[in-house]
Amino acid sequence: MFDIEQKVVEQGMEITEIKKKVDFFVRSSLPPVEGIFYDGQIFDAYVQIVNLIKQAHRSIVLVDNYVDETTLMMLSKRNANVSATIYTKQTAEQFRLDVQRHNQQYPPIAVNICQRNHDRFLIIDDVVYIFGASLKDAGKKLFAYIKMQETSADELLSRIR
Repeated sequence: MFDIEQKVVEQGMEITEIKKKVDFFVRSSLPPVEGIFYDGQIFDAYVQIVNLIKQAHRSIVLVDNYVDETTLMMLSKRNANVSATIYTKQTAEQFRLDVQRHNQQYPPIAVNICQRNHDRFLIIDDVVYIFGASLKDAGKKLFAYIKMQETSADELLSRIR
């Protein structure tokens, strides 16, 4: 009888381990809903943002007052046939040239001027993320991002445009 009880306990432990592994794979295959990066986690933050960008099927909209060629490189990693638009407060001549050169080689990114925002938003299809740092500076200092559960991308964009 002891051997049977021992086997049942061992199988229970094995099942628990398998459940943990399945849960991990399910969680890691779903888009993240939040994240935090600390000073110096520049590459980790970059990879996470690019992974979000690669999940887009239709469109990406970035609302960020501080963009540069780093931002363009991140957005250039999007899937084919995914549109990209940036809303920013102003564009310096150098950035306009960067966008022009980028658009000659890669699928174009539209850039629009918008002075109504303070926070940074990344909209992947219809999913809105709010970022505590500009994408170009992600990981240089402590920042977090959160998936906005109750915010409509259409409503947000109607107030930005």
